[in-house]
Amino acid sequence: MSGQVFPGVVAILFGAVVGLVLFVPVVAVSYRRRGRLSLGRVAFWAASLVYFLAIWSYTLLPLPVSDDYRCSGAVLSLAPTIDDLVGAFADGSPLTDIRLLQVAFNVLLFLPLGFLIRVVGRRGVVIATLVGFLLSLLIETTQLTGVWGLFPCGYRLFDVGDLLTNTLGAVVGSIVALLVPARLRGVERAADAGEPRPVTRGRRLLGAVCDLLGTAILGGAAGTTIQLFLQFALRREDLVADGVIADIASGWVPIAVWTVVVLATGRTVGDLCVELRYEGGRLPEPGARALRFLGGIGGYLLLSELGAALGILPVVFVLVWAVLFFATPAGRGLPGVISGRRLVDARTTAPTDH
Repeated sequence: MSGQVFPGVVAILFGAVVGLVLFVPVVAVSYRRRGRLSLGRVAFWAASLVYFLAIWSYTLLPLPVSDDYRCSGAVLSLAPTIDDLVGAFADGSPLTDIRLLQVAFNVLLFLPLGFLIRVVGRRGVVIATLVGFLLSLLIETTQLTGVWGLFPCGYRLFDVGDLLTNTLGAVVGSIVALLVPARLRGVERAADAGEPRPVTRGRRLLGAVCDLLGTAILGGAAGTTIQLFLQFALRREDLVADGVIADIASGWVPIAVWTVVVLATGRTVGDLCVELRYEGGRLPEPGARALRFLGGIGGYLLLSELGAALGILPVVFVLVWAVLFFATPAGRGLPGVISGRRLVDARTTAPTDH
């Protein structure tokens, strides 16, 4: 059982990491294509991501831990698969027979693929059959070639029976997807996607989450890039071990990028994702934008970088931000209070200035 559970755990964990990386662009695209982001749509895309990772993890894992393993060949006949099915039914207990369950698993593994091709891509059985066959062929060939030469020889069996049952699963999934109403298929832009919607605390909080997650990912990428550059370009093992330069980059690169975005647009990346903006007030636009930055993600990042010298001030900032988030209309919060501006949907036709 552990050999069956391990690939699933890998798919879920790796899917969670990839999902976090993709979360911010998914939010931005969803607000522009659908006008909002629903919990159901998040769950749908998350499940789809884990599913595609599960296909690869279940077909390629576990990898050999050394070159000392028996090479697998290829089964180029459907006879073994047919024999397994006939034998399972002949023995009188097909529902618990491992031979039938293996065939059923191969069908079920590709069933969501055909479903997604019709529901998301609006393509029918022919395309589902072609995509299912080609994806299965790619997986089987990857196994046969030892991950395209990464290993001395194939460590998993190439089986045309698997090729057939996988393709059949995609076909069945495409047929099952006919149960989904046509109006719910596809990813076309919704007719009302550009219309203003109510500004809620949940929407404001989603924007803040996008800011936090975006700065964390950008900071991690900046620090990793610096470490790789020091390691492989400059060959400075001492600087890599010290990690000071990478820490500086991971902290200040997001601050620099978010500063430029806010001063240029008046909105943070999170605001841009969820189509929000601050408007009005008596301050000149440059000053209002700077205060919007300092009252939100910018202030938090700056105080965090200077945390050692400022003691508990970053914690106090977060507490004040949280209190004002719940105490002000629509989560206008600290940025709106110190800049004297109100929070509105960015899709309103004309901003109200000053």
